[in-house]
Amino acid sequence: MSSSQPTSIDFYRAQHKRRLSYMPWLYARIKAKHLAWAQAWQEEIQSELQRLETVIIGKHCFIAPEAKLFAEPGRTIIIGDNSFIAADTVMHGPITLGKHVSINHHVTMDGGRKGIMIGDQTRIAAYCSLYAFNHGMAADRPIHEQPVTSEGIVLGQDVWLGAHVGIVDGVSIGDHTIVGMQSVVTRSIASGVIAAGNPARIIGERTRSNINVVDD
Repeated sequence: MSSSQPTSIDFYRAQHKRRLSYMPWLYARIKAKHLAWAQAWQEEIQSELQRLETVIIGKHCFIAPEAKLFAEPGRTIIIGDNSFIAADTVMHGPITLGKHVSINHHVTMDGGRKGIMIGDQTRIAAYCSLYAFNHGMAADRPIHEQPVTSEGIVLGQDVWLGAHVGIVDGVSIGDHTIVGMQSVVTRSIASGVIAAGNPARIIGERTRSNINVVDD
């Protein structure tokens, strides 16, 4: 066998990379025997991304190579320490992620002009969409000629968006709030509640005096 031919180790490593790309939280639990190549792999990806785009990446982050991050000057993307971005995510700045934020696969976020702010420990499940801009809808002209507005989107700390949640421009969601799968959030939601539906409405409370806050 030629030394240039892939080995079983090469195939295993390629599969392991795909697994991490779609389940990036596993990067924090990676076994010691895989740590060296995984860290080198991530350093290469993150270095190239920061060379090409206006992206600031914290410590111990994971960014899948299949993720698409676009951050022109003035549309910076900031990724806090220990945050993960999974495969097939599309992010267009300005966007700021806090620490310990998890963005699952196929999430789409566009910061418009005002940006998207996501607090520490927030979890965004697969196929969520956050758009921090909107078009006018007056009947006197077609949509492509309508003015574009942007108010921004803010998600607090320890928020959980279930899969396929949509968030429209101008919405803020308070700390420790959960939004159920396939909900569409058209108005701001208070802290410590559970919301669901289209449009989303409060259906319960999430009150715990001992919710852990990671501040490292």
